[in-house]
Amino acid sequence: MSNRRKDSKGRVLKSGETQRSDGTYMYRYSDSTGKRHYIYSSTLEELRVKEEEIQRDKLDGVKSESRTMTLNDMFDKWSEIKRGLKDNTFQNYDYMYKTFVEGDLGKMRLSLIKHSDVRRFYNTLYENKNLKVSTIDNIHTVLHQIFELAVQDCYLRVNPSDNALKELKLIHKSKPDTHGALTLDEQKLLFDYLKNNRQYQHWYPIFFVMANTGMRVGEITGLRWCDVDFEKNYISIDHTLVYYNHKKDGCYYNIHAPKTEAGIRVIPMVESVKKALEQEKYFQEVLGISCKAEIDGYTDFIFVNRFGNVHNQVTLNKALKRIVRDCNAELLDQSNGNPKTLLPRFSCHSLRHTFATRLCEAKVNMKVIQDILGHADISTTMNIYTDAKMDLKQSEFKILAEFLKSIEGDNE
Repeated sequence: MSNRRKDSKGRVLKSGETQRSDGTYMYRYSDSTGKRHYIYSSTLEELRVKEEEIQRDKLDGVKSESRTMTLNDMFDKWSEIKRGLKDNTFQNYDYMYKTFVEGDLGKMRLSLIKHSDVRRFYNTLYENKNLKVSTIDNIHTVLHQIFELAVQDCYLRVNPSDNALKELKLIHKSKPDTHGALTLDEQKLLFDYLKNNRQYQHWYPIFFVMANTGMRVGEITGLRWCDVDFEKNYISIDHTLVYYNHKKDGCYYNIHAPKTEAGIRVIPMVESVKKALEQEKYFQEVLGISCKAEIDGYTDFIFVNRFGNVHNQVTLNKALKRIVRDCNAELLDQSNGNPKTLLPRFSCHSLRHTFATRLCEAKVNMKVIQDILGHADISTTMNIYTDAKMDLKQSEFKILAEFLKSIEGDNE
C-alpha cells in the first residue's frame, strides 16, 4: 500500500490537495464540463472550508464558473438574451446599470454577493449619491432580473436582491417630512435602540436631551456645564453656537446671542434629562474625553466628540441618518420584513418639534410652551399645537372606527 501524501505538519492530504513550496495550499478539481479549476489558501483549514463549498455547489447543481464570474459578466449575459422590452426602456436600464452599478457592486464576484451587500448598496445610493427611491427602484428592477437569471442558470442558489429594497420603500412611505414630530411609538423605539446598541450608545444623551427640552441645535451644541443647575433642576439658555461652512474661509464656529429676546430662557429639567446629562459626564470620564474647544471665550461645552471638539448640525444629522438606517435594518431582520414600527427619516429639528408635540398632548399651558421653546410669536406655537391636535384627533378616530366595526359585526 503506497504512502499517502502529507503536509509539513504531518497531516494527510486528500485527493486534489497539495502543499506548495511557500507553505500555502492548493486544491485542484474539475467542473461538469471537465474544465480544471484551482483554489488557494494560506491554511489547510481554510482550504477545506472552500472545498466543502465546492462540493455543496456540485450537489446543488450550482456552476463552478460563478466563483470567477462577476455581476458585470452576468449583466452582459442578461443583455444578450433579454427580449420583450421597448428600446428606450432597455436603453434606460442599460444606462442605470452602467452609471451606478458597473463600477461598484458590478465588480464583485457573483458567488460572493449576499443579501446584505445589495441592501448596503441601495443605502449608499440613497444616502451618499442622493438618489430618489424611485430611481433606486429602477436599478433594483434590473438587478433583480440579472440575479434571477443567475439562479435559473444555476450560478446562484437564491436571488440576493429579494426584498432588498423593502426597507427603503417602507421608510420612504412612513413619513417623508424631515421636520415632523415623531410619534410616541417612534420616540420610544429610537431611545430604546440607542440605549441598547453599543455602537450608538454614546449618541443617547445628546439626542435624548434635545427631545426632552426642545433646544435648538445651536443651543445644545453650545451648552456648557455651567449652564446646567443640577440642584435647582433647570437649564439656562442665553447663547447659541453657530457653525459656518464656507468654501473660501473653511469651517469655523462663533457664539451668538439668540435671535430674539424670547430665546433667552430657562428650561425646567426633568429627572430623565438630568440622568442623561450625568450619563454623558460619566461616559466622558471613563473614556478620558474633555472639552478642547474654546470659541469666542466660551469653553467647557457639554457635548463634544472623542477629540474634545464641539458637534454641529451636519454631523448630528448624519449620525441620525445612520441610526435610522441600522435600527430599521435590525427590525426588518427580526420581523421577517414586517415590523410593527419603523423610524421615519428625520432631522435634529424634528426632535424639537417632537418635544413641542408631547407638551401639547400633555395639555401644558400654551404660554408655558411658548416660553420653554423660546418662540417670539405665539402663532408659531399655535401651529405646532394645531398639528398635534390633528394627529391626536386622527388616532382617537381610529379607536372610534374599530369600535364601530365591532358594533356593525354584532348587528350582522
